[in-house]
Parts: sequence; structure tokens; C-alpha cells
Amino acid sequence: MKKLIIFDLDGTLLDTIADLAGATNHALATYGYPIHETDAYRFFVGNGINKLFERALPETERNETNIMKIRSVFIPYYNKHNADLSLPYAGITHVLETLQAKGCQLAVASNKYQEATTKLITQYFPTLSFVRIFGQREGVPAKPDPAVVFEIMQAAGVSPQDTAYIGDSGVDMQTGINAGTETIGVSWGFRPRTELEAYHPAFIADTPEELLSFLGN
Repeated sequence: MKKLIIFDLDGTLLDTIADLAGATNHALATYGYPIHETDAYRFFVGNGINKLFERALPETERNETNIMKIRSVFIPYYNKHNADLSLPYAGITHVLETLQAKGCQLAVASNKYQEATTKLITQYFPTLSFVRIFGQREGVPAKPDPAVVFEIMQAAGVSPQDTAYIGDSGVDMQTGINAGTETIGVSWGFRPRTELEAYHPAFIADTPEELLSFLGN
């Protein structure tokens, strides 16, 4: 059993895609840009919200000025509506509770901005204790840069060899590789299983319960 287990948030712990899509579409429509189907956002998210806006904007409109315009509308709207439709994946709360009961330290490392990351984790997992809950913060590079994982491991006093990093995307797989941790994919998130397989993680879980079976070894 690993001493520290770090989880991605969107697509790993919580199904947030509908609220992310709704807030981005609201911001796009505010400025007269075309909106997208919810499923399209599965391939827009994962690298922070500025990259989300860049991908959602028409190709000819992808510049810093327009990204910041969309951001200015998105953040206040999403802060109010980020839990309208979002829910933990079935069984994931039990997995977290079981791991913590077995003595594992838990943490979150997300590319979602910090305010929303903290709100969602504390709202949906109020009885759990996390070593750190980190979203994207100014001055800290986004995943797949391993800086956030190194910061969490230092806070927990745990080595990469005693750490697992779990996520649903290629960004997450590369983050774990870059940090030197055991890297585990989950197939129930936003990206296809083939994307995870391309990074050769130690394991790919198709259900939350499979995480317990693998991590218990």
C-alpha cells in the first residue's frame, strides 16, 4: 500500500463536465461566439481554464485578449454554478474513505483554478482529510509539470516511490511520470482509455473498486 495517493479532480473524483461546458458556453455566448456540445468539452479541458477557453474559441479568435474576456465572464458564473450538475463518480467516496482508514495520506492536484478546486473538494468530501488540495495557482506551473506533486510529497514527508498519482488523462499520466511516482489511470473520466494506454501506466482502473484492489497489493 502506498503511503500517499494524489488524485486529479475533474474526470477522476468528480464528473464536472456539464458545469464546465455550461459556464464556458455562457461566456462564449456573452461575446457572440459559437457554443459547443457538452461532449466536446471532454477534449477541451485538462490543461487549465485559459487553455480551455483557447480551445473553445473559434480558431481565428484565439488570442490573449479574447481568452481573458471569456475568463472574466466564466469565473464569476462558474463560481456560482460549479456544483449544479457535478457529482462524485459512483463509489469514489468509498474508495477515499477506505484508503484513509488504512492509513494512506490523500491529496488533490488539479489544473482547475484553486478557488473552485477547494470549494468542490470540501463540498463533496467533507468528512475526508487531505494533506493538500491544490488547484492551479499563480507562480506554480500547471500539470504535466511535476511541481505540484513535488510540493505535496514534501508536505506529506513521502518519497516518489511511496506515492501514487491517479488521473484520467494523458496530462495526468505524464505528470506522474515526470514526478517519478507510480502512475494509475482511470477510464471513467473525460478521455478515452487509449489515451491512457499510450503512457503505459502501472494500472488502469475501469471502476473505483478496482483502485482498491490494485492499491491494496
